[in-house]
Amino acid sequence: MPYVNKPRPYKKEYEQYQGTPEQIKKRAKRNSARAELMKTGKVHKGDGKDVDHVQPLSKGGTNAKSNLKIKSTSNNRSFSRNSDHTVKRNVSKK
Repeated sequence: MPYVNKPRPYKKEYEQYQGTPEQIKKRAKRNSARAELMKTGKVHKGDGKDVDHVQPLSKGGTNAKSNLKIKSTSNNRSFSRNSDHTVKRNVSKK
């Protein structure tokens, strides 16, 4: 835990990473993908679902409907963990 005795520098994080033009464009693509599926009624606010890109945007994927699928948040985030919170294997839980 890096911020036990001091507050987390959110402003600095935004300036150095989240606020860069490249990250802003990636976030906009992710948001538009979810908005597109919300219009069709496949996902709803607070339903515990994530919009997953079959081929990730970082690997050249697009927001085409054929590249999007709906997954539960528990299946789409992080990796399988042991009881001591270490990663079981560095492969997603697909």
